[in-house]
Amino acid sequence: MQPRERFIAALERRPLTGRVPHFELVFFLTMEAFGKVHPSHRHYGQWFQMEEKERELHRAEMAQIYIDTAERYDHSAIFIHPNPDSVDETMRTVDLIRDRAGDRYFIMRHGDATFSIPDGTHMAEFSYRLFDEPNKVKAEAQLRVNQALDRAETLAKHGGLDGFALCADYCFNSGPFLSPDQFGEFITPYLAQLTKGYRDLGFYVIKHTDGNIMPILDQLASTNPHALHSLDPQGGVDIAEVKRRYGDQLCLIGNVNCGMLDTGSDEEVTQSVRYALQNGMPGGGYIFSTSNCIYTGMRLGRYEMMLDIWRREGNYEGQGTGD
Repeated sequence: MQPRERFIAALERRPLTGRVPHFELVFFLTMEAFGKVHPSHRHYGQWFQMEEKERELHRAEMAQIYIDTAERYDHSAIFIHPNPDSVDETMRTVDLIRDRAGDRYFIMRHGDATFSIPDGTHMAEFSYRLFDEPNKVKAEAQLRVNQALDRAETLAKHGGLDGFALCADYCFNSGPFLSPDQFGEFITPYLAQLTKGYRDLGFYVIKHTDGNIMPILDQLASTNPHALHSLDPQGGVDIAEVKRRYGDQLCLIGNVNCGMLDTGSDEEVTQSVRYALQNGMPGGGYIFSTSNCIYTGMRLGRYEMMLDIWRREGNYEGQGTGD
């Protein structure tokens, strides 16, 4: 099986032989690994000063960075960050990757339209709006979903894209920004619509959110994504508990502690990797990853250490280590 096929099998919670699939939502260390600036770190404003020939060179290099990352680190999926971020550039990026790598990798992009935690500048304003003009907030939420599904319909007709990662963050380490009741009013119905719309178009859906999701876990599961990422241990999320409650309904993706990768000891990293594998793997429906991403400033050696453990121990017993 190709990595893409294995990734889809995990999303569908079908039995797999061999090694557990792996990917990272983002691998930002492309400068250290390949001497190339990550696609999302390239200056957006300069794009409009380029001639088309120069844009083509940038597109080709960005597509190759995604492929090189997947090849070197055994990713089964590629999360693209079109830059500029548009439907047209998404289609170009997908086409370039497919032309060079065929159907070897699952390709996804960001596709969330629900409200995430507002930044500090807008947090108070948004909070007031929930009470002062709830109907306007809901109308805006509906419009965002409708627009996202319109874009997805264009991408579905074009082909090549496998799915969406919904990357609106809802939670701090202490718990959700909105109360469960507010979440059920302003987020859950629209997340459910969005997920169903994507699935109806033939896309796979991975819901990402950091932090302590446990107070809203039931609501997240009710929206019917294929998978839940990142099961954040720094937010007190125990992959064993999530597996017990929803392992028969959702694929789980995570949850190696990013904080340990960054500042912990080798022993703490090893323990976190093994805990994720030992509690995620049983019964299938699991994809190995960190609890966030491989972010700028993380030591590349620590990520490589994590992968060494996965290659040795992330294999279904008695079933080999092949693709």
